[in-house]
Amino acid sequence: MFQPNDSIKSLSRHIHVHNYSLVVVPTFNEIESIGRLLDGLASLPVDILIIDDVSPDGTADFCRAKGVEVISRSGKLGLGSAYRLGFKEGIDRGYQQIIQMDADGSHQIADLVKMMEWIGSEDLLIGSRWIEDGATKNWSKFREYLSRGANAYANTLLSLGIKDSTAGFRIYDAKLLKKMNVASIKSEGYCFQIEMTRRALACEATIGEIPITFIERAQGTSKMSFSIAAEAMFRITSWGLLRLIGR
Repeated sequence: MFQPNDSIKSLSRHIHVHNYSLVVVPTFNEIESIGRLLDGLASLPVDILIIDDVSPDGTADFCRAKGVEVISRSGKLGLGSAYRLGFKEGIDRGYQQIIQMDADGSHQIADLVKMMEWIGSEDLLIGSRWIEDGATKNWSKFREYLSRGANAYANTLLSLGIKDSTAGFRIYDAKLLKKMNVASIKSEGYCFQIEMTRRALACEATIGEIPITFIERAQGTSKMSFSIAAEAMFRITSWGLLRLIGR
């Protein structure tokens, strides 16, 4: 069930990107998982850009061996800065849509195809776990409560009106990213997704949520940590207070 946050004047139900779309994938030690993602993306009309933080497991070389472009950075610099770089590259190269996906297999190719059918209907499409027909698999109750709680907290303080503002499976219209001044976004952890949602709404973007099935990684280690959760709590609270005083 597609859920826009505003009325839709027209819908596009056909994939019409034809390599006008760039998939940006940040990586750090994802050699066990990323092969399946790359194989799946190879069947779609998209280009791929890997932003790798010098993975010691050889992720960058593995991707290059598959013919995929990789930008290797100087160290483990964070999720937010990886996406900022990827978005800048996509805009500079003239892509019309920029897609963000996780490298660990949590985001499914079938769901991406479903999301791409809606390109042109909204400025931002979010693959949502928490709307009707959305789901998670192999997640602990703790992770589910953490995600639902973060979304509820963000919605309460920021009035986003989005069920899954922490989702990392997204399709941005490049014109929206140009308006958002992405380079000025400060968040580095998963709070980056909330800040991007907040910034998009501030630009009066239309946002649609499309149900996906999020499958917890089978290999590798989750990047979630106390510091990432603390950053999100601090930033959401700060934005909420600024909103309360009208700034």
